Amino acid sequence: MISLPPASSRIAKLTALSVGVAFLATACGGTTTPSATETTTAPSGAISCPAGAGAGASTSAAAAPTGAVPPSSTTTDTPLKLGSLLPTTGNLAYLGPPEIAGVNLGVKEVNDAGGVLGKPIEVTHRDSGDTKTDIATQSTSALLGQGVSAVIGAASSSVSKTVINQITGAGVLHFSPANTSPDFTTWDDKGLYWRTAPSDVLQGKVLGNYIVACGAQTLGMMVLNDAYGTGLQKNVKEAFEAAGGKVVAEQLYNTGDSQFSSQVDAIVAAKPDAIALITFDEAKSIYPLFTSKGIKAPQMFMVDGNLFDYSKDLSPGTMKGTQGTQPGTFAKEDFKQKLLALDPALVSYNYAGESYDAVNLISLASEAAKSTKGADIAAKLKEVSEGGEKCSNFASCVTLLRDGKDIDYDGQSGPITFSDAGDPTEAFIGIYEYDDSNKPQPVKEEFGKL
Repeated sequence: MISLPPASSRIAKLTALSVGVAFLATACGGTTTPSATETTTAPSGAISCPAGAGAGASTSAAAAPTGAVPPSSTTTDTPLKLGSLLPTTGNLAYLGPPEIAGVNLGVKEVNDAGGVLGKPIEVTHRDSGDTKTDIATQSTSALLGQGVSAVIGAASSSVSKTVINQITGAGVLHFSPANTSPDFTTWDDKGLYWRTAPSDVLQGKVLGNYIVACGAQTLGMMVLNDAYGTGLQKNVKEAFEAAGGKVVAEQLYNTGDSQFSSQVDAIVAAKPDAIALITFDEAKSIYPLFTSKGIKAPQMFMVDGNLFDYSKDLSPGTMKGTQGTQPGTFAKEDFKQKLLALDPALVSYNYAGESYDAVNLISLASEAAKSTKGADIAAKLKEVSEGGEKCSNFASCVTLLRDGKDIDYDGQSGPITFSDAGDPTEAFIGIYEYDDSNKPQPVKEEFGKL
């Protein structure tokens, strides 16, 4: 089990969850299913998800001010240096490319607009690996040795837990675009840990309620036994049972495991209407075990840790009708094209918006603080995310700042307003459905507040 971190010294903490469900898109529940090699008793609750009105709806970006970006009234001798701690190896390596592309796009646009406090910002990328290795600690030491003001990453909550004290203890801002473990809300981080991905309190609430809305009365769960997996498991279960369902099977596995048959058999034996896979890329091995037992694709629900393209891993049609959740609004086409210009090999955009937003928010907070010190930047992050004039990129926002205006940055990941604990207080959760080629397609967004 994961032990809880020390209680935070921050004054304000999130104490209640209110999820406002806004169905902003189209129908989700498919009925076509792949053939199975074995059969089981049919589920007692039919899976037929609620329909919506159209895919890809989201908040529109605020118009950018016209004209040249005015120069900063304050210049710095020390340029803003960023480090990224994002996965290029390990069980979340598939998340690395879109996150790194998001960081690089943010850095490019900041520097195209003249940089921060009169100087171009710099970024150094390092691999985070996963919890089977010590790569994250080594990478963090290297980044801190280079004098970075902020570290963007890790993607994995469990990996971030191994380095958060190292980063914040050095007075450096720790900013993750993808950590979702609720544990970070109460971490004793000296006010230096922030994130653009919402806590799994929100994703779990949305997913649990959504599975009930799809008609499931009973639920089985296959869960990675780490901070991410067990945290999301807890919140999905609470929401599912609060909505009238019953979790009838919960099976854990550990990072590095390669055999999952006993857990799959135990879940199938409980005959759940639906199954939630709360995993990372182990889903490539786990999913076929369920379908071989007669579980149908629409009974399966994925999460952000495993919501990716399986077209090269599974036979066509295997996943048709399976659905999953991903924090953040759907990536807009113009944003995708900018990312592809930097990395033409991209096949997904998971957490690219959150990574891009992390760079912009850090840069804007540095401008607002007139400093490149981590603690000074952290002290301004909440201020630039709420209450002022809406803006959605560095050039438009920094123009307003340099004109003496208060700003409210809303980015590619959706509306961003931080709590005192460094968490987004509102967010979209996207719902995706797998097509015939085993690729997830956006179908619906739900909006929630913490």
